Amino acid sequence: MSGGHGHVDHGSNKGIALLVSVLALVLALSETLGKSAQTTALGFNIEASNLWAFFQAKTIRQTTLRTSAEELEVLLDSEKARKQIDTWRKTAARYQDEPDTGEGRKQLAERAKNAEKKRDVALAAYHHFEMSSASVQIAIVLASASIITAIPALVWTAGALGVLGVAFCVIGFWFPTAIHLF
Repeated sequence: MSGGHGHVDHGSNKGIALLVSVLALVLALSETLGKSAQTTALGFNIEASNLWAFFQAKTIRQTTLRTSAEELEVLLDSEKARKQIDTWRKTAARYQDEPDTGEGRKQLAERAKNAEKKRDVALAAYHHFEMSSASVQIAIVLASASIITAIPALVWTAGALGVLGVAFCVIGFWFPTAIHLF
């Protein structure tokens, strides 16, 4: 024991302090990136929901027009009725595929699926950042405890958890779908 204060200075308190500082930096990064990924995921989830609602509205309109055309065709056999039937069928067909506006059912479904994919990537990143944060928080606690207890195994465990936290942060940022956690 050094200094007679019951404190064991195992010569690495400065190193541990540096480790804690680096871990705190990684924690701040993973928390910030995690919140950003979470916000992005929520945005894409809203976008996908809106697009699917629009898709459903188009489906209802399309079905209504098709049904009206078929009903009028059965009820009336006049030229005016045939023109209206043709108009409704063209409108129903347009509801299915509108490449110019991107608002046909075909385009809406594609856009909604793309938003869902982006949401899933953002959620995957978010989960990795959460794992990173948890690993680094535990590492900081262990590194801090090692100063008080002078147990070297705590420093090594903190370092290993810190490396794991950095790995999760890297995976979340560059390869969010490489490892599936949930």
